[in-house]
Amino acid sequence: MKCVIIEDEKPAAEKLISLLALSNQQVYVEAVLGSINEAMEWLQHHPTPELIFMDIELTDGLSFKIFEQFNIECPVIFTTAYDEYWQEAFEHNSIDYLLKPIKPEKLDAALNKYHKLKQHFTANYQSLSQWPATQPQTGFKKRFLVKRGTDYISIKAEEVAYFYATHKLVCMVDSSGQKFIMDQSLADIETQVDPAAFYRVNRKYLVNMSAIKRIKAYPKSKLLLEVVPLVTEDIIISQENAAAFKQWMGQ
Repeated sequence: MKCVIIEDEKPAAEKLISLLALSNQQVYVEAVLGSINEAMEWLQHHPTPELIFMDIELTDGLSFKIFEQFNIECPVIFTTAYDEYWQEAFEHNSIDYLLKPIKPEKLDAALNKYHKLKQHFTANYQSLSQWPATQPQTGFKKRFLVKRGTDYISIKAEEVAYFYATHKLVCMVDSSGQKFIMDQSLADIETQVDPAAFYRVNRKYLVNMSAIKRIKAYPKSKLLLEVVPLVTEDIIISQENAAAFKQWMGQ
């Protein structure tokens, strides 16, 4: 198994490499990358590894920024000394969250989880690939029950303009501009809505196609999205996600 380590502390990276060498899995470390910039440079010029071990607090910022620039498709095991990032970590391909100092048994459990997931999806790939393209998709959420004051109200999915994450909260904004706090993560909501109608444009916004007012070119081949109701910040679609987004818009 080929992996990459993103870690800015040399002793921590060396310790992880030694633990991997003693683990019950055959792991080959392709690269040790010490910053966000170094990681993005490497990912731009190399094939995606099978697994990434990623520290969160790096010298040039939080490693979550990497996901804004690259569509990382492989699983990630986060390794950090802090426990406050676990929820955001599991919105970014995370299959485990290991606290430093990493214990050998925790690392082995994480590697075993990776292999079990790999075996599961490999075994089911053939049946998934043979699923009829015309098969109607069902089971998507049609309504969301939200709270307003002491009352609960039901909002139709098509009336939702977008969902967004802010300060460890997730909010829904409907087409009339009303805002409601959700009790689910953005990643969970993404799995519940119809992907033909909603698109995760970046790590912060999940947008309904009907709410998109304008798409503008942005420097470095990115896109700038304007939505209604309006937001006070720029909604940027990364270069790596731009092509998939435009394909989705034209489906």
